[in-house]
Amino acid sequence: MTRPKWDSVAGIAVRGAVRAVVALAMVLGLAAGSVFAQGAEPAEQPLTADEEHEKLFAEATYPSATTCATCHPTHYREWSVSPHAYAQMSPIFNAMHATILKLTNGTNGDFCIRCHTPVGMNLEEPEFMSNMDRHPTSREGVTCVVCHRVNRAYGKLSGRLAIVQGDIFDPVYGPDGNDEVKRVIASSEYRVNPERGKAGRAIHGKAEKFFTLSNSGFCATCHDVNLVNGFRLEEAFSEFKTSPAARKGVSCQDCHMGKEPGVPSGYAEGPAAVVGDKPTRTRKVTNHMFIGPDYSVVHPGIFPHNTNASELATIRQWLTYDHQAGWGTDEFEIDLPEGYSFPEHWRSADDRYDARDILTENKELLAEAHRQRRHILRVGYRLLGVEVLRADPRKGLLFQVEVGNGTNGHGVPTGFDAERLVFVRVRVSDPSGKVVFQSGDLDPNGDVRDNHSLYVHNGELPLDKQLFSLQGRFVTRMVRGGEREQVLAVNYSPDPLPFLRPSTTSTILTGRPQGARKHKQNIEPGGRRYPKYRVAPSELTGPGTYKIEAELVAGMIPVNLIDEIKHVGFDYGLSAKQIAKRVVAGHQVLWKQEVEVEVGTSAPGSSGTAVTGAGR
Repeated sequence: MTRPKWDSVAGIAVRGAVRAVVALAMVLGLAAGSVFAQGAEPAEQPLTADEEHEKLFAEATYPSATTCATCHPTHYREWSVSPHAYAQMSPIFNAMHATILKLTNGTNGDFCIRCHTPVGMNLEEPEFMSNMDRHPTSREGVTCVVCHRVNRAYGKLSGRLAIVQGDIFDPVYGPDGNDEVKRVIASSEYRVNPERGKAGRAIHGKAEKFFTLSNSGFCATCHDVNLVNGFRLEEAFSEFKTSPAARKGVSCQDCHMGKEPGVPSGYAEGPAAVVGDKPTRTRKVTNHMFIGPDYSVVHPGIFPHNTNASELATIRQWLTYDHQAGWGTDEFEIDLPEGYSFPEHWRSADDRYDARDILTENKELLAEAHRQRRHILRVGYRLLGVEVLRADPRKGLLFQVEVGNGTNGHGVPTGFDAERLVFVRVRVSDPSGKVVFQSGDLDPNGDVRDNHSLYVHNGELPLDKQLFSLQGRFVTRMVRGGEREQVLAVNYSPDPLPFLRPSTTSTILTGRPQGARKHKQNIEPGGRRYPKYRVAPSELTGPGTYKIEAELVAGMIPVNLIDEIKHVGFDYGLSAKQIAKRVVAGHQVLWKQEVEVEVGTSAPGSSGTAVTGAGR
């Protein structure tokens, strides 16, 4: 039985006038008729009295980031597009978590999700549900209170956090203490109110200094993950602790919250808050974008988080807004087809224009995050050169590519390295421009041709035997002995109802459980790798100048992971094909180098290399 495949991845015045024309047309009934292609807008059920009370209770115990945004707009904007803010919004994570629950008959519990939505788990929300139905603070993932309402040093705890409950007036925990908060409260120019029931701008009455917030150990709570059976799933903090950066006193925050992503370049200075229109005193300011390899594959109306977006529409309503059709743009609204129908929430042209303004803002922020992500990945992954070792028409072409880790803080990739796709793409073209050799090309699903590719699995494409990939591999023990690679680190169970069980032997001596292990292929800090590529004589088309192109490519995840988790469905009504295309569209070519080599026109062994485009 073959496994399924997907297709290749392939001014203001004028606006006011347009809005008026569109509104008049709607009044006259000129914009009524056909049903929106994506379906009717899902009905929103009114909350019951109990649900309203529960909502109020949650805000009183775990305030939303939108509450913090009032006085901390810069921090909010940076955080809103961050991997922390996306942690629970990700439909890929939600499906992967659900798949693991399914494969373990629910016995994995909240192990995965408690790092992705600590608030949701403290609220005792179901472990698997649509984000559209979670409490707003819960779906904010690693939100403000997850770090700034923690007052205990947990260390490597895999995300089990006792967040201090309280509303906006209760103390927060920060790196500097209470002096500036005290000054703001005492000053008449800010007109703030630290007490419940009184007039004025609500503010937390105290900021307590929490010593670990600025230390790398604070990050270890979620960024070193040991599974319940002892399996070391993620080792970012462990790698950091043994790194040259740690020995020099460089912290995680120095690289990931400073001026330049991935580089200990110092911190910006500015106000920590803007109360009304008045900023607080200038001080060290940390960047809360925490940019990394993940990127959003969901509707830009629901991510990045946006206070105006949440006020304008619910997630379900945003999902019915067809931004790709051009709603809310002059081009679309002026030439609105006769009989065009909108979902109920978007029948007003003003609302569509307001939504378009929000989407423009969000897309600009996503583009900024894209640039920052590219920057930090280029810091970590380096394509350092292409060297021709042999160019002989009788023996073929032999060359090597030098790939290195440009950071000294941890390996690359790190963290969830078994699902991080980083590879070298190589093409060799003959004198006529015909590609005679390639490695690192993608199959029609968007996977490299490794042994997890569905096309390779089905025998429809050959295995890329010269592929250089930094993706780690999960290796699990089979029921009747031996080992096999798997996409997810959940080994097969002989029981009718699979469940996680305690290990029968100590993992102290082996350093890993017997049932599974991870074959890491990342590059250590400052390390180098030299993959070699051989082009057989039969693949050469004759003498002349050949061109070698080498690219270092990074993606969020391999597409085969989507196939592995698709059976539980994806949030927001997305299909596996939609997600796969968006994942592949997010691939980034970090570096590219080109080399020209003469074959058969000079003495054997000579390369005649000329490097062009280095460092691009």
